[in-house]
Amino acid sequence: MNKIQIKLIDGRVMNAVLDEESAPITVANFLKLIDGGFFNGLIFHRVIPKFMIQGGGMDASLSPKDAKSIKGEFRANGVNNPIKHKVGTLSMARTNVPDSASSQFFICVEDCSFLDGQYAAFGELCDEESIKVAVDISNVKTVRVGYYDDVPYEPVVIQSIQRI
Repeated sequence: MNKIQIKLIDGRVMNAVLDEESAPITVANFLKLIDGGFFNGLIFHRVIPKFMIQGGGMDASLSPKDAKSIKGEFRANGVNNPIKHKVGTLSMARTNVPDSASSQFFICVEDCSFLDGQYAAFGELCDEESIKVAVDISNVKTVRVGYYDDVPYEPVVIQSIQRI
């Protein structure tokens, strides 16, 4: 298991373990992006209380940062990925196209079993403090910016994501 730490510019951290056995393509892609510093300075651009926080694809001005798409490792896409979407689960965001995930990921802040088999879950937060940070992020004040909903009024900036 690979352990990672998501460090925010305000000093808060979220620690997670990645499950390469259940989602080997997703974990390899995520680690490659981490090792290249891809996530540094990006934001959690979509946060919804009692659901999830999403980041990894935009900077504070909502300018997208793109990465190469990978195969979606989830049951509806022909991959046996047993990870459940529960509090603390890390999963890949995507469009309606099954193989469109690239760098954007989300962290569940409630149990979201309706996502099981539909999105590539690939890890989980590994301590209560990390879950508390994710839940706190999900509860920040949000606004609509252009055609983006649920954008934090004050940007929640990722300083870095690194292996630990």
